Formats: sequence, structure tokens, C-alpha cells
Amino acid sequence: MAISVKLEAFEGPLDLLLHLIEKNKVDIYDIPIVEITEQYLDYIRQMETEDMNVMSEFLVMAATLIDIKCRMLLPKEVNEEGEEEDPREELVQKLLEYKMCKYMSLELRDRQVDASRNLYREQQLPQEVAAYKPPLDYDELIGDMNLNKLHELFKSIVRKQEDKIDPIRNKYGKIEKEEIDMDLKMLYVEAYAREHKTFSFRKLLEKQKSRAELIVTFLIILEMMKTGKIRISQEHIFDDILITSNVA
Repeated sequence: MAISVKLEAFEGPLDLLLHLIEKNKVDIYDIPIVEITEQYLDYIRQMETEDMNVMSEFLVMAATLIDIKCRMLLPKEVNEEGEEEDPREELVQKLLEYKMCKYMSLELRDRQVDASRNLYREQQLPQEVAAYKPPLDYDELIGDMNLNKLHELFKSIVRKQEDKIDPIRNKYGKIEKEEIDMDLKMLYVEAYAREHKTFSFRKLLEKQKSRAELIVTFLIILEMMKTGKIRISQEHIFDDILITSNVA
């Protein structure tokens, strides 16, 4: 039996389907697809519109309903879990989502209407009331605080700041990075080796003025050994190391 409806009453194919389901008072989870499809197609036949975008949406849904109707006549498919698949499942899920969005939009519209009825009166205070400021009782504000207590409070804060200072590192003063010219140090060691020919490694290190110079001198001795400019000898373990120069 055909139904007489108007396009303006529905916002799209899902809105029409939801109307047909509610009109026939059927369970949305168990849609009688044959009956609903026939009623939907009757509505399509009555449509009179030149808007192809609107018409195409309703035709796509009509094709979907016919496809589901055909799949309902075939043996049911089984998924990977061994359960039978319902061809209507995807359509039901879309209808439920649309129904939820539709009801939410109606609820928001009702709240908007109710909000437009609420009127608020602006605050209107007499000028003398708005300008009034309660007087301050300075005696009550200060309480039992006096100059001596303020002084004690100041000294306690200073002590806390002094406790944060490292008593040992603070005596070092400003620590500056020591710069050593590697090339000049190399020339110095080569001149020393050329002058003494054979000399004690310990005495060479003792002539250095700082730890940084000592380390640089040690590295230069290793480099000179590598390039063959000097030879190292030691008769017994823990004896002094003797350096023989090959520098011309």
C-alpha cells in the first residue's frame, strides 16, 4: 500500500527510513526489509524534484535496500567466528547513529528556545553604594607585629640565604679556564730535549706550573714517541723513566 508523503518532511533517505520504521512500529534491530523496501520505493515514485543531488541520495538508498532484500533470500553468510551475518546489520547501525544525532539536535534546539526566554536584569546600584569602600583598621591589620619582629624576620630570611652558599666552593672565587698553546708547548719540549739529550721524565713534569700544563706535556711526550723523536727506557719497575732525544 502506497503512502502519501512530502519530500519537505524528510531531511534525507535515513530520515525517511526512520519514519517508516516508526510508522510501522517495527523493531529497528529486526527490520522487515521487504515491507519497508516496498514503502520506500512507493515514496520514490511520488518524488517530483529537479535536484539531482537530492534524488541521487534517495536512489542510492533504494539500491541498498534492494541489495539487502536480495541477500536476505540467499543462504546466510558466515564470518570468521562461525556466526551468521545479517545483511541488515550495517543499515541498522547507520539508522541508530542518525537517530541519536537527530534527537541530540532536537534537544539542543529546545535548549536554545528555552535560553531565549531567560532574561537577566543588569546590576543597578546607587552611585554612593557602588563607590563605598569599607575602612581599613591598620591596628587590626598589623596585629602584634612590630619593628623588632620585622627585624627578626628579616634576619631569619638572610640566614636561610646564607645557608644555601657552599662554604668551600665560595672561597675559590671566580674559576677561569686556563688556555695553553699546544704549538708553543711542543716547541718548548723539543728545545728541552735537544738541549739535554738524555733527561728524566719526572724532572720534566716537575717543571710544569699547573695541572693543565702537566697533562699537555705528557700528551706531547706520547706524540714524540709515536713520531720517533724520542726514545723511552726504564731499567727496573718503578725506576725513573729516562728520555733520550733524537731531535736534531
